[in-house]
Amino acid sequence: MSETAQSPTAAPITAPAEVPAIRLRKLVKTFGDVNAVDGVDLDIRQGEFFSMLGPSGSGKTTVLRMIAGFELPSSGTIELDGADVSTKAPFERDVNTVFQDYALFPHMSLIDNVAYGLRVRGMGKNERRERAAQALERVQLGKFVARRPAQLSGGQRQRVALARALVVEPKVLLLDEPLGALDLKLRQQMQIELKELQRSLGITFIFVTHDQEEALTMSDRIGVFSNGRIAQTGSAHEIYRSPQTAFVANFVGTSNILTAGIGGTASGPGASFVVRPERLHLNWEATAHDAGHLTPGARVLAGRVTSAVYVGHATQVHVELDAGPTVIALVHGDVPDTDALKGHRVTVAWAEHDAVWLPDAA
Repeated sequence: MSETAQSPTAAPITAPAEVPAIRLRKLVKTFGDVNAVDGVDLDIRQGEFFSMLGPSGSGKTTVLRMIAGFELPSSGTIELDGADVSTKAPFERDVNTVFQDYALFPHMSLIDNVAYGLRVRGMGKNERRERAAQALERVQLGKFVARRPAQLSGGQRQRVALARALVVEPKVLLLDEPLGALDLKLRQQMQIELKELQRSLGITFIFVTHDQEEALTMSDRIGVFSNGRIAQTGSAHEIYRSPQTAFVANFVGTSNILTAGIGGTASGPGASFVVRPERLHLNWEATAHDAGHLTPGARVLAGRVTSAVYVGHATQVHVELDAGPTVIALVHGDVPDTDALKGHRVTVAWAEHDAVWLPDAA
């Protein structure tokens, strides 16, 4: 009987780390004396749907334009699949961009619009038209190949722009607020279609938006931009449930920011904490010592209603606390007549575990 012994000094075999689709290091872009992008470090994973979220002027679109090659960085590096492309022209980068205005050729049919990029690359007519037709089928427009852009709806034109960007099979697809011109229902429909398309293709999508709902709905991860920097990066759940700064708490959703000690809240790692409106519980009749149905240790404060706004799925109730600021509670289900609520005495309660501390709010 024989045994095979393994050397006790043998090093464990580890899988090599995956090279990010996009890697940004110390990225800076200045326009005159304005730092539009101020030292951004970011890794975007292969096959990830990554959203850059922030208000106008936060630097997100400038970062996207630098990745595309439309702007060159003042300093720092941009890597695509591990290769430095910081100074390369747009056509030298294996990325493609979909803009908000779609930029379709009005005099061309859909199939010619989609095939244009392949034509520029020197592909033969039959092959490029076949691939263009397949790309239009992928976005459910295969029966409209002979139409021109003016004969389509806004949502259909957006899908043509997507097909044109995808037909050249880029490693990374950049989307610069492509849903901004669509109405609400179509925008919500396209959010779902975009995410499903990205999953089926496995291509890295980088999506720029100022719309928090878009980012939360579609993204694997989100980078929240503020003043040229990334304030926080994480999944939609992490960004919403555990904001790390007051800016993120206020920009992504509605937040109630309260000071340490209010309502008997235990001390935490910062001077302030966040409670989301849906985590506040209103009691229309209770006293400040009654936590209602909440768990032991719930924090309860009295106040009066200053306004109530019906938003369809719920009612936003603004309550001026006796011991602090005005907070917003999101109430699902029936509430008393909103017109009669102003001045009504209520108590506001929250569970201790629903308070998220803001370390930076010192």
